[in-house]
Amino acid sequence: MKNQPSLPPAVYIQTNDALRQVAREFAQEPAIAVDTESNSLYAYREQVCLFQLSTRTADYIVDPLKISDMSPLGEILADPTIEKIFHAAEYDIMCIKRDYQFEINHIFDTMTAARTCGHTFIGLGNLLEEFFGVQLDKSHQRDNWGKRPLPSDSLTYAQMDTHYLLDLRDYLYEKLVEADRLPEALESFDELRYIQPADSSFDPDGFWRVGRSRDMTRRQMAILRELYLWREHVAQQRNCPPFKILGNAVLIDLAKAAPADKNDLAKVKGVSRLVIRRYGGVLLDMIQKGLKGRVPQPPVHKQAATPDVMERYSALREWRKERAMKRGVESDVIVSKNVLWTLAEQAPRSLDDMQGIPGLGPWRLSHYGDELLAVLQTR
Repeated sequence: MKNQPSLPPAVYIQTNDALRQVAREFAQEPAIAVDTESNSLYAYREQVCLFQLSTRTADYIVDPLKISDMSPLGEILADPTIEKIFHAAEYDIMCIKRDYQFEINHIFDTMTAARTCGHTFIGLGNLLEEFFGVQLDKSHQRDNWGKRPLPSDSLTYAQMDTHYLLDLRDYLYEKLVEADRLPEALESFDELRYIQPADSSFDPDGFWRVGRSRDMTRRQMAILRELYLWREHVAQQRNCPPFKILGNAVLIDLAKAAPADKNDLAKVKGVSRLVIRRYGGVLLDMIQKGLKGRVPQPPVHKQAATPDVMERYSALREWRKERAMKRGVESDVIVSKNVLWTLAEQAPRSLDDMQGIPGLGPWRLSHYGDELLAVLQTR
């Protein structure tokens, strides 16, 4: 770590009893900082491997791989009287809901707060250096968080992700108040409660997303399909991410080249001698299967938007762009793209018609509703 005092070690929680005890302590706190670490780079199906939590006086690391009952933490996350401070909350919430189905209430997201204030560099490291002169060591971002025991320097890195979050929250809260943006930010924070769990299911038609924009023939797509399905099977067997078997670019090059033997395989970029030794025979089999099998039909997509909807959407997007430039913020701080599409499709004619549109809460409706109606009524 640079430019920061050494910290006392975090309290490491790895038993059900210890978690119940610390949860009782958390229940007395007005606010706790929360972060998670997952093993997406090292497992076929990623999972939350650590929870980092901080109060005003101490840091904690909860090990869910060693604790069989995480419900005491779930009760804390759901408690609307305790503010939960995240940085870039969306992914953490998606993963927590996927793995534990916990409800998370009363959120303060320091990244959202910084964006609402007009900050451009909104990474945690950027904000801590700008506001507190603290430089975070990010060399452990790619650590295997599912490994046990975790090295002490990895635990220190994890601890740092929540240690300063309460101070950062206080600083940004004051900036929001000064800029008269607190109600807007609170509305954005509240919307985070409704984030859906991350979807970890496998899509057998996912090869279309891999190859659709690569000018591939249907026969090449048939080969890509076989390689894509084979890769998923191997990744599941080896419990590793599919990209660690072969990357998408390699699958595409194999499908286009359709090598007939191991000499031709070796000419494909990204196919090493190790890959040929380990998978060469089965890769050639999959390529032949794709050459001889049925040609896949593209999945049916929902009907494209009508010209009227597209015209309204374009006008709304232009309004949002101009509004954001005046504010000095990114466009989606004003309203999200999903809100624009909903407005374009529904074409509401009054403020009452706009009630209940997700992402268009009372603050945004009161500040932007009339402007949005004016845009829609000219189309």
